[in-house]
Amino acid sequence: MRNTILLLLCFGFAGVALQAQEYRVITSVESIVPSGLGRSRIINSMEEKDYQEYTSEQTEEDNTRNKSSRKDIRVKNFEETKLLNFFNMGGIRFQNIAANDTMITSMINAMVSDGWELAFVSSAVESDSGKGDGQGIFITRYIFKK
Repeated sequence: MRNTILLLLCFGFAGVALQAQEYRVITSVESIVPSGLGRSRIINSMEEKDYQEYTSEQTEEDNTRNKSSRKDIRVKNFEETKLLNFFNMGGIRFQNIAANDTMITSMINAMVSDGWELAFVSSAVESDSGKGDGQGIFITRYIFKK
C-alpha cells in the first residue's frame, strides 16, 4: 500500500513537471525624439507564428532556402496602446514618464490577473548619436510565462 501511494505521488509530480510552459512577449517602445515628434506604444501581438516556417538551414554543401517571404512574417493583428513621448517642446517631460509607468503597470497587472507571471524584462536604447540625428527609442520587452 505504501509503495502504491509513493508510486502515485511520483507520477503526479512527473505530470506537473512535464507541463509545457507558454510564453508571451509584450513590447513597449518609448520615443526619445526631441520636441515630442516621436510615437510611443505598447505592442501586443494577437497572432501566433511558428518560427520554423521561416527558418532555413545553411550548410556548405546545401543552401536550402525557405520558400516563405518577409511579408509572410508580418503580424497584422495586434493591440497598440498609446503612450506619451519622453520629450516635448520644453525638453524631458517627467509627467509623461510617470503616465507611461502607470500604463505599463496596468498592462502588467492585467497579464498577472489573467494568470501570466512576469518572468523577464529586457530593455535597450537607441539614442541621439549627435548633432543632426534627433532620433531615438527606448524599447522594453516584457516576457511573461504561464
